[in-house]
Amino acid sequence: MSDAPDQQEPQEPTELLSIGDVARASGLTPKALRLYDELDLLRPVEVDPHTGYRWYAVEQLADARLVAALRRAGVGLADIRFVVGQPADVAAVACRTFARQLRADADSRTRDLLLLAERLSGQEALMTSTTTTDVARPEPVVGHPLARGAREQQLDAVRTDGVLHAVADGFGGVPGLAEAVLAALDPRALAADPLVGLDDGYRAAAREVARRQRAHPADQADPADQADPADQADPADPAGGEQIGSTLTALVVGPTRVTVGHVGDSRCHRVRAGRLTLLTRDHTVTQTLVDEGRLTADEARVDDRRVVLNRAVAADGASEPDVAVYPHEPGDRYVLTTDGVHGRLDPACLAALLVAHDSPDEVAASVAAAVERAGADDNHAVLVVDLPAE
Repeated sequence: MSDAPDQQEPQEPTELLSIGDVARASGLTPKALRLYDELDLLRPVEVDPHTGYRWYAVEQLADARLVAALRRAGVGLADIRFVVGQPADVAAVACRTFARQLRADADSRTRDLLLLAERLSGQEALMTSTTTTDVARPEPVVGHPLARGAREQQLDAVRTDGVLHAVADGFGGVPGLAEAVLAALDPRALAADPLVGLDDGYRAAAREVARRQRAHPADQADPADQADPADQADPADPAGGEQIGSTLTALVVGPTRVTVGHVGDSRCHRVRAGRLTLLTRDHTVTQTLVDEGRLTADEARVDDRRVVLNRAVAADGASEPDVAVYPHEPGDRYVLTTDGVHGRLDPACLAALLVAHDSPDEVAASVAAAVERAGADDNHAVLVVDLPAE
């Protein structure tokens, strides 16, 4: 029998909490707590000299929770060090200051990007003024199962109409909302100018959500379809509220390029030469903090806002889509999924299904079957769009 210290059952001192206890109570990971100990940000009151076990006072939970909240908000460790241990009123002043600076930083980046976009748009107009657009538009083959899963209502929707292929995932328990959001997109306008058509379509979708928000009192929503935190997402008020809305991810197939519009946490993937690439990013607070390096992957996995949207098609939310343009190649496959698919399947499992050399109907059916085997606790939609090989 091994007598290694890490295999011995620790004897917990009276009135002290283990690192695991603090992690569960605060939302920080043990790895993060060890880092904060090394940085002298949140030090345990006792470390066992023989086992190395860290022990924390119950009173330190408040500081641990404060650190976790500030990290989720994107505050840097240097600023967090100033706040921890301060009286509540002093900490509140600091939080307001951090919020103002984060807003100013975001405004500055927004101005810089819009100026760059204007300059690049001018260059594109010069380059394309002498080119021809007389290129045949590919005719894709499509497969798109839609399933209710364990939910009492179907709040996901799929639309494929001419150049348009799109999925939506409604939240707030309003029947038909996702379908209405998809119906706001105009395939003829998208064929004429995908960029303008997407912007106009997403604005029209937000107006439709606003109309239904006014017509649908919150107490009429189905409680069974509000149980998932993702269905309670409120882009305008992440802390709560009675907002309704929808994700919306759209693929527009042009003669030489595809244009992807996206808001929310539905996704668009591309399969090319057997390689799967994610073309969209989830619009959640947690994903933003991970992208900026302010949250680690370990922290993100336990972050309580990892399924809460900060952008969606909503009456008072940030409904303007991310838009990206990609040259397409013969044989490309594009797959759109709602979170009932990619949120339930292991990424490696989903990738293997999507790159399979099967027809769109067969691939879509395989994905739907895998979701059912995984429990299918949510509505799920998958839309497979294959371009001709030649």
